[in-house]
Order: sequence, then C-alpha cells, then structure tokens
Amino acid sequence: MRCVIFGAGKIARGFIGHLLYLNNIPFTFVEKADGLVDLINRRGAYTVNVLGAPEKNCVVQGARALRFDQKEEIAKAIAEADAVFNAVGGKNLGDIVPLLTAGIEAKAKVGGTINFVTCENWKKPADILRDGIASTISDEARAYFETSVGITEAVIMRSAIESDAELLKQDPLIVNVQDFWELPVDASRLVGELPPIKELKLIPEFTGFLERKFYTYNAANGTVSFLGALLGYEKIADAAHDEWILKILDGVYSETARALSAKHSFPLEEQLAFTLTSKRKLQDYTIVDFIERNARDPLRKLGPDDRLVGSARLVESYGIVPENLATAIAAAIHYVSPGDEFAVELGRMRREDGIDAILENVCKLDPKGSLAMLVKEKIEMLKGLGYIK
Repeated sequence: MRCVIFGAGKIARGFIGHLLYLNNIPFTFVEKADGLVDLINRRGAYTVNVLGAPEKNCVVQGARALRFDQKEEIAKAIAEADAVFNAVGGKNLGDIVPLLTAGIEAKAKVGGTINFVTCENWKKPADILRDGIASTISDEARAYFETSVGITEAVIMRSAIESDAELLKQDPLIVNVQDFWELPVDASRLVGELPPIKELKLIPEFTGFLERKFYTYNAANGTVSFLGALLGYEKIADAAHDEWILKILDGVYSETARALSAKHSFPLEEQLAFTLTSKRKLQDYTIVDFIERNARDPLRKLGPDDRLVGSARLVESYGIVPENLATAIAAAIHYVSPGDEFAVELGRMRREDGIDAILENVCKLDPKGSLAMLVKEKIEMLKGLGYIK
C-alpha cells in the first residue's frame, strides 16, 4: 500500500500524513512551494503535537516530497499508489488537474483501481477535479478513467494550527492539531477500496453529512470569528466564551439545526447534540486559533453559498427567520483587517458603493428582499450597540 498527498500544509502534514503514518502506509507529498519541498526532504521527519493530549504527540518519520515540476516522478508515484489525497486549498484545485491527469494516464498502463480523495473546505471539490480531468485525459486512458478511478470527498473536522516561533525553531515543520481523529469519506463515489486506515469512516449518505457539517461547524465558526473581530477579540476560544456572542451562536445553532432536521429528516434532538461538538471545539482553550486566520477572505465567506449567507438562505427556505445568522452577516460585512487584501476591498466597497452593493454583488441577495432587509436591520442594531460606527 502506498499513497500520494497533494499539498504539504498543516492539514496535509498534521492530519492526512499523520493518519497514514500511524497506519504504516508510506506516502509522498507533492507540493507547489519549492522551499517547503526542500525542507521536508532535508529533514525527513516532522512533529505533530496533539493539543490537550501530549501523550499522543508523534514524530512522523520518513517524510519525502516532490515539486510540481517533477512531472515524471509525480506520474510514477500516482501509478504506484493505491490512493491519492489532496489538501491544497480549493482555489488551487485547478493547478493539480494536469498532474492528476498525467498520473491517471500512467496508472492506466499499470492497471488496477485508484481513488482520489479531496480534503478541502470547498464546494464540490471532487466535481471540480473530475470535470477537469475528464476534459483533458487522453483517449487511450479515458475508458480506464471512467471505470477504474474514483474521485470522492472527505470532510476535515480536525483543526491544524501553526506553532509559535519558539517551537518552529526546533522543528519548522511542526503542526499543532486538535485531538480529533475521524476522517469521514463519501463511500458512494469510491471504486474498489481505500487503504486500511482505521480512523477512516465511510459515509453512504454523504450529501446530508456534508451539509450537516458545513451549516453547523462553518456557520458557527463564521459567527464567532466575525462577531469576535467586531468586539476586539484575537482568539477564537476567548470570543466563544463571550456571553453576548454565545447568545447569538446558540441562536445560529438553533436556526441551522431546525433547517437541517427538516431537510434531511434528522431527529432535531440528534442535530442539536451535534451542535455541541462544534461548540466544544470553538471553546477549547487548548486550540490556540486566531480570529484573523478564520475570518480571512471575507468576500468569499460572504458568498451566496458560503457559511453565513448560504446558511441563512437554507434556514429561510424552511420558513425559519435567520435572526442570528443575519447578525453574523452584518458583522462580517463590517470586518476590518488591514493585512487582508479582501477585507481591504470589502472596506472600500462599504465606503464607496454602500451596503446594498455588497448585498447584491457579493452576497447575491436582492437588497429589498427579506434576508437583505433583515441584515440591514441587524447592522443598525450593531450601530446602536456601538460595535459599528
């Protein structure tokens, strides 16, 4: 058994690579940043610290990596692999399509099945890869691609956090991770079997599970991040203990839980229990995670299908008024971070174009529609509380 991991960032090293190592499955990273590739190959190992459970800390040995320009070596690694994972960030999926395509063409000559597992917090990442590969694969390999290649999705629920400067001096590849081990994977799109990874959980009805995670965890994260920024907090856990933020967060959990229960026929009590796993994670002081990292790129996170507006639209579609989600959206619209180019652009839009333009062009909402009007009502509320000038 062998695997390939596209990406060598915190999730790739601190979750996928970590799990493969613990299951005695050799793997190779494929990474765009040449400096990171050189560092991995020079050191050959890295540390994974499990937050709140130091007895589970681990040094991953035998780490190796390939650069994107090592095309032949990458194709050979895929041809020899039983599974390929990717954790490159949703915006970078297109960059790996040519490398995956070449690898599948090489694998077609070897034979056997292979599965590609996307580990991205992104909308339909498996479809992006499959469509990209299908449009470029050679005629000779097309039949193999259509019958022997699975492209599926995993949900990443472990947080991986950058270490402080002192620890990075000791090991510049070190990753701090949450004490969470389960890797849920969409079973319906697999061809053959994945390598035996004991933490891997195959989910037959994945769409409901994916939406459950996204509209619970991501909506909650967005709520705490943007409200926390508004109140001047720097760390997620501190913001998640603020009484005012908690009241809104609990309201968000209630709104999304009722909508998800109605849509997917989950028992409401079960969904509300699921929200507690999200809340515990946000309030966990051992996970030293910063609001700036989580609120980064507010233009994307205010998109019509993303964590806040997407959740509010879902809630509204089931006849539930998204009062608390609208408050989170109002806070996100007023997010300020001078070091974030997207937050800077959002600020320019607020000043020059106005709130209606953001609602229409970023959130894709009718400025006179019920949700947009509710968001504007919440903006006035936040102004009245002195949180927005």
